[in-house]
Amino acid sequence: MARRSFPTLRHLLRASQSSPNPSLGLGFPESRRSVTYMPRPGDGAPRAVTLIPGDGIGPLVTGAVQQVMDAMHAPVYFETYEVHGDMTSVPSEVIESIRRNKVCLKGGLATPVGGGVSSLNVQLRKELDLYASLVNCFNLPGLPTRHENVDIVVIRENTEGEYSGLEHEVVPGVVESLKVITKFCSERIAKYAFEYAYLNNRKKVTAVHKANIMKLADGLFLESCREVATKYPGIKYNEIIVDNCCMQLVSKPEQFDVMVTPNLYGNLVANTAAGIAGGTGVMPGGNVGQDHAIFEQGASAGNVGNDKIVEQKKANPVALLLSSAMMLRHLQFPSFADRLETAVKRVILEGKYRTKDLGGSSTTQEVTDAVIAQLD
Repeated sequence: MARRSFPTLRHLLRASQSSPNPSLGLGFPESRRSVTYMPRPGDGAPRAVTLIPGDGIGPLVTGAVQQVMDAMHAPVYFETYEVHGDMTSVPSEVIESIRRNKVCLKGGLATPVGGGVSSLNVQLRKELDLYASLVNCFNLPGLPTRHENVDIVVIRENTEGEYSGLEHEVVPGVVESLKVITKFCSERIAKYAFEYAYLNNRKKVTAVHKANIMKLADGLFLESCREVATKYPGIKYNEIIVDNCCMQLVSKPEQFDVMVTPNLYGNLVANTAAGIAGGTGVMPGGNVGQDHAIFEQGASAGNVGNDKIVEQKKANPVALLLSSAMMLRHLQFPSFADRLETAVKRVILEGKYRTKDLGGSSTTQEVTDAVIAQLD
């Protein structure tokens, strides 16, 4: 009987290969995912999320996220607050809401150039100790770019460095701006980068620095990264000077995996990597601390778009949609995150609905409707 069963088994296997059945889960595009997440009782309760629409294109793209969340019945609801970049400070009720909910979704806030008004983005990061900024820059299938196989995660220290805001005029015409680097913050961001690499099966962490010139400040950052690297022997560690890093990014970006950087360098590197992989309109990101997290467009989050884009309602919602998928995963709703990411990637691959920055002429609403139509 055993011998006679082998031809039958081969026949059934050939039949299943010639006539794919989506329900078999054999790796076909429409197959159902296996159970990979086992929730604790009560994890499915809807979670409150603080929502800051922001300035410029912010209300357009946050509105797109709300529509998609409603369409797939995601277990989140939003507490909306009006915050604008020309305010002198973030209202206390907004801070209290984020502290209570622990998660915030934010559109861009305009940051005045010069003058005495400080950046509300920086205020939020310092007030909530959101010490790690993460931007994932990767190729999207169907979106042509100069380079292929780009999948870079830029992890940036978010609370000190040149962003410390310690500036004063020594004498008229002479301004002193202090760059603050501490061992505590440097070790903390290095640990986060290596832990991220370890948990996400990443193979290499690259520290970006300028220690050849700023020997004490960036030297301390490098020293911290080296100490942490010794605790993760399975992850390759290397270092690169920031100017060479930018040149290598635009010539051979596929060599980078996870990058850990001080504050200012991370801003420059993340935006460069985003431009290489398809533009700031498609790159997700977030800021996370021990207790709280804010999700926003990954690169140039403070860029609120020009008036023409706002008037024509043609802002690209893809970056914030992908950031909201990161938020859903952070909230431990992985199946909803997978559905959202898959729908967005299908729209990009199809190529029918794209905003101007991606070579199309679609409006924000048309892209949003296309994503909703692709939801499983």
